[in-house]
Amino acid sequence: MSKLTFDHIHLVSEDPKAAAEWYATMFDGEIAAEYELFEAPQIKVAVSGMSLLIRGKRTGEVPARTQPMGRYKGYSSHNEWGTDHFGFTYNGDLTAFAADFTSKGGEFIIEPFEFKPDTYICYVAAPDGVSIEVVQE
Repeated sequence: MSKLTFDHIHLVSEDPKAAAEWYATMFDGEIAAEYELFEAPQIKVAVSGMSLLIRGKRTGEVPARTQPMGRYKGYSSHNEWGTDHFGFTYNGDLTAFAADFTSKGGEFIIEPFEFKPDTYICYVAAPDGVSIEVVQE
């Protein structure tokens, strides 16, 4: 048995408070903690038992923007090394998720579509150029 379990996704944000509020609103999460660490705000957002840590720029950092996600023949990618996106499984009808998401002001990078038989996916645009895949299996 593995001794590892998932802990968190750590995001760097230009506006951590606004980003944390976005994640909490869009994914029915809650802001669980706010504090300063290494001279930057850090906010923990709890979403379905997972933790998203969102922090601001630390002294000396000069964060660069990621490339926008693009469509390629049969797939989507940011076309760069490192983390391309992270994903959530949606246990329900992805069409209903999409309607709720857009009613909250959310935007899609790629609208919901059938990725393979009986598997539907979409990509949502999150703050700071982050892409999130939402999968209905």
